[in-house]
Amino acid sequence: MSTSDHFKISNSVILAPLVAILAIWTVFWAELRLGVNLNDFGIHPRKISGLKGVLFSPFIHGSVEHLYNNTLPLAVLTSFLFYFYQKQALRIVILGVLISGLLTWFIGRPSFHIGASGLIYVLASFIFFKGILTKHFRLVAISLVVVFIYGSMIWYIFPVKDGISWEGHLSGFLTGLFLALMIRVKVPKEKKYAWEREDYNEEEDPFLKHFDEDGNFIEGNLDDDQKDHVSVQYHYKKKDKE
Repeated sequence: MSTSDHFKISNSVILAPLVAILAIWTVFWAELRLGVNLNDFGIHPRKISGLKGVLFSPFIHGSVEHLYNNTLPLAVLTSFLFYFYQKQALRIVILGVLISGLLTWFIGRPSFHIGASGLIYVLASFIFFKGILTKHFRLVAISLVVVFIYGSMIWYIFPVKDGISWEGHLSGFLTGLFLALMIRVKVPKEKKYAWEREDYNEEEDPFLKHFDEDGNFIEGNLDDDQKDHVSVQYHYKKKDKE
């Protein structure tokens, strides 16, 4: 499989972020429409009843601002994941939600933790670390893109601002790192030309044998079959009449 075949756009690259965004906006719209508050379905650390939030908390947001802040990063990072890690993407999302949610349940403050930011940190962390670990030029490049766009997110894994679940962010970050270390991905082999190989011998290169040390073409080095196929064509342009 070539590199271009490996990194091809599939339907999931478009559908996955669309479904994710539609899901969180639909839940928020339903809350407003029905006049209900679903915060009780968030993660409440160290309470058995709070475990349901592991599944439901990513869909629940406390305000339009909260929802808006999570929408674009979720769409972009989900697209990156399903484009560059197609076969493992769904498994990463599911494990990311479960593991980060459980970790938040263990370490979080006694409050309801809601929002898709935990999953966002899982995706950002996984894409960054996995790209660095694979050392594939395209995956490293996308890792750098993630750092460039969302590098400032790293500060929010610390308690720098009230009202933000830094525990959920930290859990997502650690979960992404864990999954990057544990989940194997098939990296396409980079095509190497003859001169890029370690065992390359310039003197044995059949092409370079047709040139002397000064770079001049030596016709005598061609075999009979090659001579039969070598021809020179001249194209003349008629001079315009005055």
